[in-house]
Amino acid sequence: MATPTIAANAYANLARVLENTGAGKGGEASGQSFASLLKDAVGSVMESGRKSDAQTVAMASGKANVMDVVTAVADTDVAVSTLVSVRDRVIAAYEDIMKMPI
Repeated sequence: MATPTIAANAYANLARVLENTGAGKGGEASGQSFASLLKDAVGSVMESGRKSDAQTVAMASGKANVMDVVTAVADTDVAVSTLVSVRDRVIAAYEDIMKMPI
């Protein structure tokens, strides 16, 4: 269940990642290393999961409403789906590289 807010957040995160890596700047080698970029991405997904869990627990104890929980879970779902898509693309790129003749 993607909403415009979730999509806008995903695009904002992508823009921030591209800005940090220096992508789109004529191939300049500035920004974070690939390892730190992946570490940040996984950390972001983990933080989103923690927020979702905290909202779920708060709702179970009667301190949060259902809409906050649904929004937190949807954000986590988008983050995990994005991470899985990136993982699949990295694996496909690795397989393509391994198929190249020496």
